[in-house]
Amino acid sequence: MKDDFLIEGFSTPPHPKGLTFFGKSVRLEPLDIEKHSEDLHNANIIDVNEFNWRYLPYGPFENLEKYQKWLRSVIKNDDPTFLAIIRLSDDKAVGVASFLRINRSDGSIEVGHINYSPLLQKTKEGTEAMYLMMKWTFENGYRRYEWKCNALNLKSRYAAQRLGFSYEGVFRQMSISKGKNRNTAWFASIDKEWPRIKAAFETYLSDANFSENDQPKISLTSLTKPILFKIDNKEFS
Repeated sequence: MKDDFLIEGFSTPPHPKGLTFFGKSVRLEPLDIEKHSEDLHNANIIDVNEFNWRYLPYGPFENLEKYQKWLRSVIKNDDPTFLAIIRLSDDKAVGVASFLRINRSDGSIEVGHINYSPLLQKTKEGTEAMYLMMKWTFENGYRRYEWKCNALNLKSRYAAQRLGFSYEGVFRQMSISKGKNRNTAWFASIDKEWPRIKAAFETYLSDANFSENDQPKISLTSLTKPILFKIDNKEFS
């Protein structure tokens, strides 16, 4: 009898440290304090209500020096591996993301520490940045790509599903963040779903899908929704 759970042909995927990813509208490169911190700080402070930091376990930072101090504490590590998101139109760093919980032996990796400044939010560039990271993940042999967020962060939960991550449940009282309990919502994509997710991204990001005022004709959500794995016929609850 064939064993449907037998893993065949799997080899340990590479680590993402030191890589640069090139897209049509963005470039993702290893986060560098000298090159990127000032641009990032200037982009972040546009968020005068500091909403971006609400669900992150760090920040907001009072000034550039404190932001740089925090950056020094994290970029020295291999896990997480931080990337600066560079907008090609002006070569400015406008956001960050990272690969973390890098489990090469099982072929699992997570995207996290996502902090899009207002300059990157709700843009084609922001979507392409996530596409480039997911593309590298699956095309280099990872089996599972994870997204986790505070269960109260509805924007992050909807963003995960828009990008093709399926809801898998909530871990209650998983951690304490800024003195508050954090329940963590889990989402993931797996390798067998990637061909359809890739096709959805490519359709959405194509020049033909955008009007003259840069508005999409077909939403990414409508393209990825049929791919999502449902638990009890729910996307999340």
